[in-house]
Amino acid sequence: MINGALFRDAVISAAITIDNRKREIDELNVYPVPDGDTGTNMSMTIGNSVSELKRLENNVTISEAASVAASAFLRGARGNSGVILSLIFRGISKGLSGCTEAGNAEFAEALQLGVESAYKAVMKPVEGTILTVARVSAEKAREISLSTNEDVIFWTEICNEAENILEKTTEMLPQLKKAGVVDAGGKGLAIILKAMTDVFAGGKIAEPSETVQENNDSFRTAVSEYDDEINYTYCTEFMLEKNENCPDPFMLRAYLETIGDCVVVVDDEKIIKVHVHTDNPGSAIQKGLEFGYFINNPRPKIENMRIQHENKVKEVKTAEKEGFTPAKPEKQFGFVAVAAGHGIEAMFRDLGADVVVRGGQTMNPSTDDILRAILSTPAEIIFVLPNNKNIIMAAEQAVKLTDRSVCVLQTRTIPQGISAMLAFDESEGLAENRLNMTKAFERVSTGLVTFAARDSEFEGHPIKEGEILALDDGKLAFTEKDVNKAVLKLCKKLAKGDVSYITLIYGADVTEENAEQTRQLIQSKISDKTEVMLVNGGQPVYYYIISAE
Repeated sequence: MINGALFRDAVISAAITIDNRKREIDELNVYPVPDGDTGTNMSMTIGNSVSELKRLENNVTISEAASVAASAFLRGARGNSGVILSLIFRGISKGLSGCTEAGNAEFAEALQLGVESAYKAVMKPVEGTILTVARVSAEKAREISLSTNEDVIFWTEICNEAENILEKTTEMLPQLKKAGVVDAGGKGLAIILKAMTDVFAGGKIAEPSETVQENNDSFRTAVSEYDDEINYTYCTEFMLEKNENCPDPFMLRAYLETIGDCVVVVDDEKIIKVHVHTDNPGSAIQKGLEFGYFINNPRPKIENMRIQHENKVKEVKTAEKEGFTPAKPEKQFGFVAVAAGHGIEAMFRDLGADVVVRGGQTMNPSTDDILRAILSTPAEIIFVLPNNKNIIMAAEQAVKLTDRSVCVLQTRTIPQGISAMLAFDESEGLAENRLNMTKAFERVSTGLVTFAARDSEFEGHPIKEGEILALDDGKLAFTEKDVNKAVLKLCKKLAKGDVSYITLIYGADVTEENAEQTRQLIQSKISDKTEVMLVNGGQPVYYYIISAE
């Protein structure tokens, strides 16, 4: 029999283990487009439970421990893989409800309830994914529970079956077979089950990995390590394009170390990225000019950390004192939109969004993030626009946690979300608006231009990390070496139908000058009946988001 304390420790160990191995899981994603990544999302989902589980006493019942874990999983769920994981554990919690401790029969029933919960939430379940690994593992649990009362044998057999079916996922889905990998979500679940089994078998809770992989892409990660250190006043960041005879950037690092701390200098072939905490930001910038010249985007940034820290402390104290108070309805309809990028966020606010949840590709908001946005909206009926296929499930789970009247529209892109809001008519009711807004966003074609996050393959052609990718309504259309060429080619493809407007939403890595040149080029190459418009979205990840209507 497994008691609450052992279950608690097993989940904590699983959270630490998958966090240690999240990059391994992330790398199994066969699609090269930058995304939230399966391992990262699963790690953040289960990791949300650790602090709450650690507060539980050793005399906790397994019912209580499972309930605490499931609740935290659900609130922290990110991405489709995270939501499915949370649903599996919610079913497990339901199956263990009322139990002081649990044996094999109780766990077999609980795992089956978890699988049923996950399958019900997915509109079109696909075999060869985390769902398959969960289902087959639960079936094995039911079989083994009839032949043994030994906990370790029971859980070991489940883990073995999870690994066996995981290996077969490669053959179940063509994209997995082509890449020669197993399903990432299934791998994550197998790791979690194995980590829990190790604790059930008498093992210790896993230790966090101390290994840190460093490369030129880890600039933001390295910078984030210094968030809480305030030995100096100003956080100073800037980016330089190297001079022709640029001195060794090590000399810049050495100088910055003499005037501050938390120094990060990333030296790419043409670019130098700099982060330093100092009382003399002017000196840091002046020294930087000896190595190169500042580029327009992003501009140098200087922030007073002491003021930021004081404001943060005030916010925390206010929150602790007052707690979170849901907004009282002041109108009939309200809107919550998920978006990233100053320009896109502003567009949604201008269109009437009450709350914009910052998120999207690579940064999936949690169920709790969306729930708080819903509760902060002062309306009787609230429309939620996820604007990303990997956020829809988290939004739908948030609806179940509130007593508000909430409608989640299935918007999968930013242009779809914008079109949906433009179609809203305040004089109509919920049913009419839901229908009209859905029809409106379904008419929108979306093009995306981004970069390959990893080496991959497309229709037999190898794709190299960093190569430009063009997506037509979520599907990889072609690859290019040049961003502008990719945008032109994609716009021509989108404009083949009866298209009146093409809107180019350019991102944080594109200058206004370059975007305008691209707009003019596209306008000159397509029909005069199609108007090409330009919007500064400021979004990360995507060089351009293209809307065709």
